[in-house]
Amino acid sequence: MAEPIYPTLRPFEVGIRARCPRCGKGHLFRGFLTLAPRCDVCGLDYGFADPADGPAFFVISIVSFPVIAFAAWLELAHEPPIWVHLLTSVPLLIGGCLALLRPLKGWLVAAQYINDAREARLARRDED
Repeated sequence: MAEPIYPTLRPFEVGIRARCPRCGKGHLFRGFLTLAPRCDVCGLDYGFADPADGPAFFVISIVSFPVIAFAAWLELAHEPPIWVHLLTSVPLLIGGCLALLRPLKGWLVAAQYINDAREARLARRDED
C-alpha cells in the first residue's frame, strides 16, 4: 500500500494554528504547551520535536522591549506610584508572553518537521 501524499505546508501557517506539520489538520498540542504524542489525523509521531527554550527566548525578546519602553515612558512622563506599574506593565508583560508562547512553539515545531531539522552529528572519516 502506497504512502499518502501530503501537501507541502508552510511552517508559520500550521504552527500558529497549532496543527500537524504534515497534514495540517490534526492537533499539535494536548494541553496549553504540552505536545501531543502524535497527530490524531495522520498519525505523525511528534517525538522529533524539540523546540527547547527557543519559544521562550523569542517571546521574551519580542514582548519585553515594547513593554519596558512603555513602562519607562510612563515613569518618566507621569511618575506614577508603583501600583500603577503593577496594574499596567506587569499584566502587559504576562499577557503578551502567554499570547505568543503557544503560536511560536507551534511554529518552531512545524519548522523542525518541514525543514527536516535534526540534531547535529559529526561525520566519521570512514563514512565519507
